[in-house]
Amino acid sequence: MITFVGAGPGDPDLITIKGRKALEKADIIIYAGSLVSPEHLAHAKEGCEIYNSAKMHLDEVLDVMVEGHRAGKEIVRLHTGDPSIYGAIQEQMDPLEKLGIEFEVIPGVSSFVAAAAAIKKEFTLPNVSQTVILTRVKGRTGVPESENLESLAAHGASMALFLSVGHIEKVIESLIKGYGRDDVPVAVVYRATWKDEKKIFGTLKDICQKVQDENIIKQAQILVGDFIDTDYELSKLYDKYFTTEYREGIKR
Repeated sequence: MITFVGAGPGDPDLITIKGRKALEKADIIIYAGSLVSPEHLAHAKEGCEIYNSAKMHLDEVLDVMVEGHRAGKEIVRLHTGDPSIYGAIQEQMDPLEKLGIEFEVIPGVSSFVAAAAAIKKEFTLPNVSQTVILTRVKGRTGVPESENLESLAAHGASMALFLSVGHIEKVIESLIKGYGRDDVPVAVVYRATWKDEKKIFGTLKDICQKVQDENIIKQAQILVGDFIDTDYELSKLYDKYFTTEYREGIKR
């Protein structure tokens, strides 16, 4: 079996129990060395073959998987965060499927939820935002024109931007145009859950300079939206006057 595992955002304890168990029994581990904490490898069993995919291209990664599978070995492909978000796993899974090789995916804690936890905020607040947009700006890999940042920001939803802090000026320019105002709260979380985690707060008007002053150019989430700093309504979920399937609301 080949198992794609989400390692979580940084803190090695944030991997799932199922993911940790897969690591412990693996004969081969291919891990994203540029982002995944090396502390995960301490759980590899003796004699496990370990490959750093940061130094490999796709064909090399697939060759290790296919050869290991044919040799009857348990293989873990360890990705940062959750592998389904900017994990480039589809291009690995499709060739395996064509070869009739079984695999599974174990989800992980994504950096966007780790960043929200770091700043102790909730993306979805009643009467503020019930939608979260995950996106990034165009870099070496393009973005469909229909998903340009300005048009997405026009929805006024909560946003989490991956892989974009190195283009912070372009990001802020597009967001101001999309939201139609420059007082929208912003939080930039560098290396969420790592020991050197850093949090920067501001608005679309001043966050760019603050980020540049801290020399943050990668490995950061940009969180944007009124959910970061605004008044909100209490939910109906725990409203004592609200009747649910499990409790009778108190009569006024």
